[in-house]
Amino acid sequence: MGPAAGGTFAFMEFRKKEKDAFVYGIHPVLEALQSGRTVDKVWLQEGVLQGQLKDLLPIFRSKNIIWKQVPLAKLNTLVKGNHQGVVISVSAVDFADLDTVVAGAFEAGEDPFILILDGVTDVRNFGAIARTAACAGAHGILVPEKGSAPLSADAVRTSAGALMKIPVCRTQSLYGSIKMLKNSGVKIVGATEKTSEALFDADLTGPIAIVMGDEETGLSIDTWKLCDAHVKIPLSAKGVGSLNVSVAAGVITYEVVRQRAK
Repeated sequence: MGPAAGGTFAFMEFRKKEKDAFVYGIHPVLEALQSGRTVDKVWLQEGVLQGQLKDLLPIFRSKNIIWKQVPLAKLNTLVKGNHQGVVISVSAVDFADLDTVVAGAFEAGEDPFILILDGVTDVRNFGAIARTAACAGAHGILVPEKGSAPLSADAVRTSAGALMKIPVCRTQSLYGSIKMLKNSGVKIVGATEKTSEALFDADLTGPIAIVMGDEETGLSIDTWKLCDAHVKIPLSAKGVGSLNVSVAAGVITYEVVRQRAK
């Protein structure tokens, strides 16, 4: 299969205008991979893994990129051009290494402060949390490879550019990364309404990672079990029942800042 007419232009339009996060067509996708762009997601048309399309698979494997085979109709809903059976979403920012972020904080004589987003999929919430984290001086944000909001141009805009400044670390195993943080002496604190300890009574000093869960289901079971402590934000009985996850993250983040300033 040869390149679609205008395919490379679609990729160039993305790079110049940040119009959206999609690159499609075999040659534009290959160019994106060779340019070092961080690939967020890959969709391949099911039933047609042959020729040049199949040749992309070893490149995905070498870069530890996970792909998903989907019906043709799915690809057609993602993009309007000639995708040739492959569409990728490209992150608007590059990811950082969690070990390096934590080590850098310790080397600077600072207690690491990490925000972990366990299932936050809304782009606007993600951007707002990143903005708060950057303003509060957090060292980084940790997200799972699956089940997380894409780092698109919209996320960068919502964060007011903060996503270009604060390190974002992505992991294939949130469980493994949290275990690494614990082994490094970082206290894991989960934010949840299903606990009796109020946020303002908890000790949030020292090396710490705050875990924010999905707005609908909260923390996953595995993440819950890994937490060293759980805290909740006190709410008025006259309220609506819960805070938006980005607002909750802001409250908890600045309680960490307040306690550190004592």
